[in-house]
Amino acid sequence: MFLSYFHSKTASARQAATGISRLAGAALLTATACSVSFANDTEKTAPAELEPEHPLHFLVSLDEQRIDVYRGTDLVETSPISSGKRGNSTPTGVFSILEKRRKHFSNLYDNAPMPFMQRLTWSGIALHQGKLPGYPASHGCIRLPRSFAKSIFGMTARGNHVVVTRALATPALVNHDVLPQPLLPTTEVASLSAQNIAMDPALRGAIQPAILETPLPNALPENPHFDQPLRMIITPQKAPNKIKTLQRLLNEMGYNAGPVDGIIGRMTRTAISIYQEDLELPLTGEITDSLEVKIYRDAGYEKPRNAMLRVRRKFRDIYKAPVSVSGSLKDIGTHVFTALDFEQGDPKVAWMAVSAEGERGGASRDILDRLDIPQKVAADISKLLTPGTSLMVTDRSFKRNTGLGTDFVVITR
Repeated sequence: MFLSYFHSKTASARQAATGISRLAGAALLTATACSVSFANDTEKTAPAELEPEHPLHFLVSLDEQRIDVYRGTDLVETSPISSGKRGNSTPTGVFSILEKRRKHFSNLYDNAPMPFMQRLTWSGIALHQGKLPGYPASHGCIRLPRSFAKSIFGMTARGNHVVVTRALATPALVNHDVLPQPLLPTTEVASLSAQNIAMDPALRGAIQPAILETPLPNALPENPHFDQPLRMIITPQKAPNKIKTLQRLLNEMGYNAGPVDGIIGRMTRTAISIYQEDLELPLTGEITDSLEVKIYRDAGYEKPRNAMLRVRRKFRDIYKAPVSVSGSLKDIGTHVFTALDFEQGDPKVAWMAVSAEGERGGASRDILDRLDIPQKVAADISKLLTPGTSLMVTDRSFKRNTGLGTDFVVITR
């Protein structure tokens, strides 16, 4: 699947797209055009309301040897492909377009031509025009028919996501409280309360009582990056060593548990026994779940969250915060959620979801049920939220193929 974003920041920018038609045959491009008609050559009708420019995205199925193109959840075009043959199979996962070249030649395979090349990995995987014999035949790239390759080359940009799956996948609308929503302007009551005015003679008689009850809107500043979709990812974090944490906390409370080395030695057992004695508990010198909770409480320690949310814009990290995923020992799979089109000031945005690993980890909505995002983090993301933003939740590593000049790249096989 491909989660791509083509959003015009203002209505005028969308109207500039007039004249671009929906793809015919293998060509694909949806544009919104505002048509104007005239009655009796003198009376002009009102322009038609522009349709929302939902994100354009691609779902590549290796089993089906085809690519399905959606705008939002509407299927708009299908094209055959030819992926990597045995020994050079095309990897599945979530990718970004890293580079685009209208004319390109392979530096790995005898200078073979790769027209309309769109690079997915720096190791040689790309979308490009090529021969389609009806079965996997490439060296790992995804070959496309010429007309289709040319059309999508003109639509995509660096940073657009391409998601490749084995089995056929389809997007679906999803509604869940954990998915970010636009931050709305808050309303605050004027600070000039009746009590304040009564205490200041200079203000008495200057303001009518009715004005005091009028809320003052607190307008949000315009987001200068509203035309740039965010790329977000949530991945589990390795839990800290429990023994080391308890040793450190006991030392901080004055119980001298010895070196913070994660080994329950004589000094650590003695410290635990003294702590148990102070709480009038049985003197076992052993760590139990209930004892762990008591030590955390007495030390004022909050157990760390077990996952991390990272945010990128234009291939650069801009935000990071801890979050939680329940059932950390269960599979998560790889799920991509995408915000559809909305305007600044809109109270709500719809989201869609695609599971990039089939049923592994469960349905996309089940994964959202397992997320816990702190209120402050949710508010921070709401301030940054833009149309076409994607949120990936996965237990796969992104570090190997993610770096400067990439988005979050996750290989699922």
